[in-house]
Amino acid sequence: MTESSPIGLVDLVGVGLNATDTLIPLASYPERGSKMEYRSETILPGGQVASTVVACQHWGLRTRYVGKLGDDAAAALHHAAFDREGVETRIVTVPGGVSPQSLILVEGSGERTVLNRRDDRLVLQPEELTRDWIVRARALHVDGHDTAAAILAAGWAREAGIPVVADLDELYPGVEVLLEKIDYLIVSRDFPCRLMDEADLETALRGMRERHGSILAAATLGQDGVLAWDGERFHHTPAYCVPVVDTTGAGDIFHAGFIYGLLQGWSLDRQLDFACAAAALNCTAAGARGGIATTGEIETLMATGIRHDSAFHGAYPVSISKKLADSVLDPAPYAAARR
Repeated sequence: MTESSPIGLVDLVGVGLNATDTLIPLASYPERGSKMEYRSETILPGGQVASTVVACQHWGLRTRYVGKLGDDAAAALHHAAFDREGVETRIVTVPGGVSPQSLILVEGSGERTVLNRRDDRLVLQPEELTRDWIVRARALHVDGHDTAAAILAAGWAREAGIPVVADLDELYPGVEVLLEKIDYLIVSRDFPCRLMDEADLETALRGMRERHGSILAAATLGQDGVLAWDGERFHHTPAYCVPVVDTTGAGDIFHAGFIYGLLQGWSLDRQLDFACAAAALNCTAAGARGGIATTGEIETLMATGIRHDSAFHGAYPVSISKKLADSVLDPAPYAAARR
């Protein structure tokens, strides 16, 4: 759909990142100071919110994407991808602007390292939003990168009684204001500890939810699945074992699965399970959107799939903090930066 078409009601509106991903597969990550030959590269559309929106559209939801692009070949790639899926777009175009680029090194294990390049002119500004783009939806999804615009959008959604879901992995300036407007706060594994200046993940999740008043505070943990705190108990869903090709976009598709379940009215445990299965299947192909499966394929994995070993017994964690101690960043420098 075009940016000038009438503003109808959609199931999901997403405000946030898009990116053109250049995937370079490598046998192993290069050592510092070394040289390494690579044999191929693939250019694909990606970006946190953009990929989440595309997945939800793929599963039959009506979606709208709000963002900003240049007028380059990368922008044309994005427009074509949105049109192909049937996503309604409200995209601000910057003449001469360079659309966001990501260089992604994918190791033999499927783990990826991302290098980002962004044109400051492509930061979405609050005055570039239209209220009806946001409130003519059943749910809003943001990633916090264009923080001021995300704050305004989330505020409009809250006023209209629309649930707000966030995918956050960075402590952007002003993110504390945004957090006050989020209902379902689903973040990367180290975000709660950095935000709360707390080494223990369970304590950080409890504190994050209490401080900001969200309905749910959760952290995605890669192979360890997801840990969520709803104010009364922890919910842990182990990840599924699949042949991993590329982990790019796993978090984006997890959020899509969560939102899909939310809009179906499912229980929290079913939402988290569907999201884990969707994310796992996306890792079986290259690219942020390469493995978006059908809902039937996701349900089949949920019914028959094998899960990774869990650090939990039942619904309450034994000690996820100990297991993740080596992977969670030291929160001290981030706390000092906030003071």
